[in-house]
Amino acid sequence: MAEQQIRFDDGAAYERMMGVWSRMAGEIFLDWVAPRTGARWIDIGCGNGAFTELIVERYSPAEVQGIDPSDGQIAYARTRPGARVAKFQQGDAMALQFPDRSFDAATMALVIFFVPEPAKGVAEMARVLAPGGTAAAYAWDMEGGGFPVAPVLSEIRALGRTHLYPPRIDAARIGVMQSLWTGAGFEGVETREIKVQRSFTDFEDYWTTAMLGAIVSATVDTMPPDEVASLKKNVRARLPADAAGRITYEARANAVKGRLPG
Repeated sequence: MAEQQIRFDDGAAYERMMGVWSRMAGEIFLDWVAPRTGARWIDIGCGNGAFTELIVERYSPAEVQGIDPSDGQIAYARTRPGARVAKFQQGDAMALQFPDRSFDAATMALVIFFVPEPAKGVAEMARVLAPGGTAAAYAWDMEGGGFPVAPVLSEIRALGRTHLYPPRIDAARIGVMQSLWTGAGFEGVETREIKVQRSFTDFEDYWTTAMLGAIVSATVDTMPPDEVASLKKNVRARLPADAAGRITYEARANAVKGRLPG
């Protein structure tokens, strides 16, 4: 597997490709986590703020800090209406620039498999939480084929090509998540699967949206036109349309939550 660095710097493209998926999964995730209103939050790996804005809309937080390594993503996040409440800044999941016990809730939405050392990231969540605080995360089950563009990645591999992977896709396994949270000292640790479906106007809508993702485009952009045409044909065959030409695809994520003692 190729384990090169993956960067998401175009907030608008990320919104069209992954922001929609993030909010769909995020709604189910937040219903499951069931946090209290008025809490102090940190959203680690906030990206362009799609999930952060859900927190603002649904839970009237006293404070939200969104942290991400990408300038471009942070710039986009700051244009959202939720930025009236949320504060966005660059940061490292493994070295959060906040004092101990600063927050009541800490989240990672579609992030943990991008953290080079997931245990350090989870330990940092525990450090910045107040006693009784909640840490929760969800991530696409890439190993199990749950990624929204899994059909494209499968066909890329069938053509003998490699593609980018997040550095720690194993961190999205249910069992690994359970161990990470337990190892960081969280209590009442629970896990679950989240399934979401998204409909596209037609195959071209699905294809152009998929091409906005850095994991796909990094490989497709290097392929000659005839190979891209073959790839597109093969992906189309995997995604039958309904009578109206629409494509509906189901993605799956794994989630974890736990409570800090106290």
